[in-house]
Amino acid sequence: MRRAATVIVAALALALPAAAVATPAPRSDDSGRSTASFDAVPRIVEKASDGFTETKTLTRTFVNADGSTYSFPSYKVTVAANKTQNLRGRQRIQISWRGAQPSGGRASNPYGENGLNQEYPVVILQCRGTDDPSVPLRQEVRPETCWTGSVAERSQITRSDGEASWTHDADATDAQKARVSGIDPFPGADVCPTADQAPFFTKLTPFVTTKGKTFAACDSANMPPEAAVGAAFPPAEIAAYTDTDGTGSVQFEVRSDVENESLGCNHQVACTIEVIPIVGLSCDQPSSPMTISDKACRKGGRFPAGSSNFANDGVDQAVSPALWWSPSNWKNRFSIPVTFGLPPDTCDVLDPRPPTGFYGSELLAQAALQWAPAYCLNKKRFKFQFNNMSDEAGWNLMEAGEGVAAEVSSEHQRRGTNPIGYAPTAVTGFSIGYQIDKPDNAGEVTNLRLNARLIAKLMTQSYLGSDLGRGHPGIGDNPLGIMNDPEFIELNPGLSQISQEVGATLLSLSNSSDVIEQLTEYIAQDKDAMDFIAGKPDPWGMKVNPAYRNIALPRPDWPLKDTYIPETASDCRQKNPGVYFSQIAAPVTTMRKIAEALLDAWPNVQTRCDYDQSSGLYKLGRIDRQSYGSRFMLGLVSLGDAARYGLRSARLETKPGVYVGPTAGSLGAAVRLMDQSGAHQPFVLDQSDVRTSATAYPGTMVVYTAARLQNLAQADADKVAQFIRISTSEGQRPGSGNGQLPEGFLPIQDSGPTAKLHDSAQKTADAVEAQKEPTTEPTATPSTDPSDGPGNGGPGGGSVDVTGPGVPSDPSPAAASGSPSAVPSTTPTAVDMPATTSVSSSLAGGLLPLLLLLGAIGCLVTLALKVAAPAVRRRR
Repeated sequence: MRRAATVIVAALALALPAAAVATPAPRSDDSGRSTASFDAVPRIVEKASDGFTETKTLTRTFVNADGSTYSFPSYKVTVAANKTQNLRGRQRIQISWRGAQPSGGRASNPYGENGLNQEYPVVILQCRGTDDPSVPLRQEVRPETCWTGSVAERSQITRSDGEASWTHDADATDAQKARVSGIDPFPGADVCPTADQAPFFTKLTPFVTTKGKTFAACDSANMPPEAAVGAAFPPAEIAAYTDTDGTGSVQFEVRSDVENESLGCNHQVACTIEVIPIVGLSCDQPSSPMTISDKACRKGGRFPAGSSNFANDGVDQAVSPALWWSPSNWKNRFSIPVTFGLPPDTCDVLDPRPPTGFYGSELLAQAALQWAPAYCLNKKRFKFQFNNMSDEAGWNLMEAGEGVAAEVSSEHQRRGTNPIGYAPTAVTGFSIGYQIDKPDNAGEVTNLRLNARLIAKLMTQSYLGSDLGRGHPGIGDNPLGIMNDPEFIELNPGLSQISQEVGATLLSLSNSSDVIEQLTEYIAQDKDAMDFIAGKPDPWGMKVNPAYRNIALPRPDWPLKDTYIPETASDCRQKNPGVYFSQIAAPVTTMRKIAEALLDAWPNVQTRCDYDQSSGLYKLGRIDRQSYGSRFMLGLVSLGDAARYGLRSARLETKPGVYVGPTAGSLGAAVRLMDQSGAHQPFVLDQSDVRTSATAYPGTMVVYTAARLQNLAQADADKVAQFIRISTSEGQRPGSGNGQLPEGFLPIQDSGPTAKLHDSAQKTADAVEAQKEPTTEPTATPSTDPSDGPGNGGPGGGSVDVTGPGVPSDPSPAAASGSPSAVPSTTPTAVDMPATTSVSSSLAGGLLPLLLLLGAIGCLVTLALKVAAPAVRRRR
């Protein structure tokens, strides 16, 4: 109930003007610390509508023995972030900087505690609170509210005086320079057995959760649960490297309270991203003679600018990221305020009305996430709910009367007699997302080129994966992975050629999808790719896997056809025989899972063998996450997910030698090539036309709202028409707010290349609302492909993956599977859509008792009115 109430309050706040910000209460006098701020650094601040830019001048200073001050050359640093508002969990934002001190001793992995052995990096952390010293202490951002995943990143327990350089920080108070500091009272041996070991020095930077619980951070047992070894998510905090020209950039992943409850960032809790360029501790007046710790504070680094530290050698503590919390480092921070969007289950909490379900294409998921609150928070609109599943499953539910509309991206076979209209709703698409590191830890690859034949090689499982694949009949001489393929190397020179099993596959979908159909249509229109599939070796001698030779394309699903089981002396594999190439491919049910696998650099390859000591059995499972610096993954993702998670997309070949990536211009160019066969029909992008274009992106797709033009209950028809009109008007305004269009989509407008889509959508909305026989009735197109049947992934087949928010608990299996019972009666009748069942949640559950009480009261009122009604009529 408490969280439900906070959501309600937040929703009410949406009605207030954006400028109506409450004035923070002043810090209470008994806060126990000085109200003086160290943040007196000269700055120039410029804030974009959804970004952030700030400039500060950073200077390291030493107080000399005679009391004079020496200042090192200053650095005028500018930090920028491209997105700060309405963020979602695991979203990545671009943070860049210039003018910083170049780093030395580059780590092989800059994330979490792996990045501590560097010099002069830029530390980036997510924190809770507001950068305002006038607010109460519990609301202010401070080191104790910044997240790190390990003790080593926030606390120091030294074994010598020379490691306690922070005790001479010129900006620290006497209490902060004490032998033991950070918590008052300092924890005893019963809590932290190794923390206080006189005469050694200890500085603890505890973590305070959003509920006020304090973790001492003296050892792993005194850290929040999300910091446990083997936590669900890899570290997001980073000690980023600054190049020799003073510039750098990273994709920083933010976490909401869903991923990190202890940190607690959400739509109502203020949070920041703290960017701390390390320029070295400023040091106080030294003792005479100078102590070891005095000298430690004044050290300037062991590694020259631009150097690497792959051996993980020790660094000078005073210029390392380990002391980011020390006052002279903390004062140099750039505090970027961020806000989070409403949680996905907001509508379940705030709107008790039964939702109206729209079913289908995952391509719409990110847009639907932002659109839904614009419906449920407006009582003049219906309660919209998007349920993510395969296009075909959504279509079947719509035709069977189990859903008012389907969201699809191509024309689907019509089995009933009711005409169907396709209203363009969103322009988006798919991409081949990738996560690839340059050799020698030189950063991430930012430009990747692929052609149709390379994609065909991946999908037909024609790479060997490892030596286990060398025994495969007919292809034993093929490369182990795409990184070893001369064709790929020629297109993408300079990349690592170290073989990995994941380089033999494109992580893809296991179920039927319009995305797979368009991807395979792209392959089908490429002569070189089709020659390869037909059995012709490529110019370097690589051959197609015989299991996929002459596979018919295009197709809406991709089967696992290979049956090769390697012969090996491995006891594990002998006891767990399996099709090796299927274990490498390991497709998944949603593109969201693919995007998250890329984000975590965690291949879905199922070849890891573990031995269970207790049972004496071997088990094959998912391999480990890839190490930073040696990541190599390719996956099929939606453009909406790619934008949210900051994933890079490969450029695909169109004309020979021309490679086009997904941009607003290339999506618009593809829309220009689309043709419509008739009124209320979908627009078709002919990949043969794309092959002659130098500007059109092959992965461009339009998501359509498909609904009956006849025999749909009028109330439902009105809702569908309203959705089409709203989604193609205010829903096309780019932005991160409720009802707006997120990144990864091209706005549909009434002018320009999308004007024809806008016009068609309005006409289809009118036709859906009218529920009259269209002037030109679209005809059903029978399937001529024998593989297009139940169980084969074609129309009437394919597994249903129901993963969207608020999915009915028991969707019709018959409708979803395309079985005969799902085909509507040949006698058209108006169908009232059944109420869609919301997914249960703790939020909605918290309101259940209240809703039941209100329902009971409503029933009593209704009964009273019925009893009273006859008497009223008699009096009349």
